[in-house]
Amino acid sequence: METKTIRNRRISKAKNVTLQAKPAQPLAVPVTLQQIIHAVNKMRKREREAFLEDLLAATSPAYLASIREAREDYRCGRVLSHEDMFGRHSE
Repeated sequence: METKTIRNRRISKAKNVTLQAKPAQPLAVPVTLQQIIHAVNKMRKREREAFLEDLLAATSPAYLASIREAREDYRCGRVLSHEDMFGRHSE
């Protein structure tokens, strides 16, 4: 049977072989809250916004569910224009 190595793992080319990823294990790193805040504050605005959104997504199933719901609403045409939502601005 032929095998090949992918990222230090031997993978069999036999049929019906499945791989299961191990759940991520917490990494014990001695970092203080102040160090995290300092590091985040040093990021460029876009990097900081992306980091915070990733952090929120990784820690909040409700946040991810709301994104899926919003995308489904958009796909199905359940949307309002800015004008419909907020009314006309007076000039």
